[in-house]
Amino acid sequence: MKRLFLLFIVLALLVVVPFLIWGDRFEGTMTHGNMVDWMRSAGSWAWALGIGLLLIDLFLPIPGTVVMSALGLVYGWFTGGLLSAIGSMAAGILAYWLCRKLGRRAARWLASDEGIAEGEQLFTGETGGWLVALSRWMPVLAEVVACMAGLSRMDFRRFFAALCVGSIPMGFVFAWIGHAGEDTPGTALLLSAVLPPLIWGFFRLIYLRIR
Repeated sequence: MKRLFLLFIVLALLVVVPFLIWGDRFEGTMTHGNMVDWMRSAGSWAWALGIGLLLIDLFLPIPGTVVMSALGLVYGWFTGGLLSAIGSMAAGILAYWLCRKLGRRAARWLASDEGIAEGEQLFTGETGGWLVALSRWMPVLAEVVACMAGLSRMDFRRFFAALCVGSIPMGFVFAWIGHAGEDTPGTALLLSAVLPPLIWGFFRLIYLRIR
């Protein structure tokens, strides 16, 4: 387990370092008002700008919740929520496949075969789905867990289901916050924390009954 924890720490540092270097600059520039202005100036391509920003949030300290709120204000809570969910899921899928295809050798060097085996055991069990679903509303952890799932070669169908369970409620909640004109994220954080485990548990129950 120590090897697996080391791998987790290294991935977390890779995500955190851009925040430490450029975080203040991005937060100062990418305010909610500025984000809305940029999207409106993009015209009919505002949706692509929003999804693109959510994608590069994997590499740069883009305030994803601000992007989602701006999408909600520009497109309304439903379309904005749908676009936000798509962007969040696209980022998770990108992290998963990049680490699955390109990061396996580096992960083995850091954590050894033993650590990789521990990760595979963790993400192929019941815990893996919960980790993916719950991590989507957590800063830093969303990217790290998606990468860990890819490195551990978690079954993609299972990963995608858990990703949807976490990303869809979060996208719609933050889009609703933007559409409603709210300027405090407290309600969004509460709802996005409560909804993913409830939805994941519901789908898990259906899966077990069908099985």
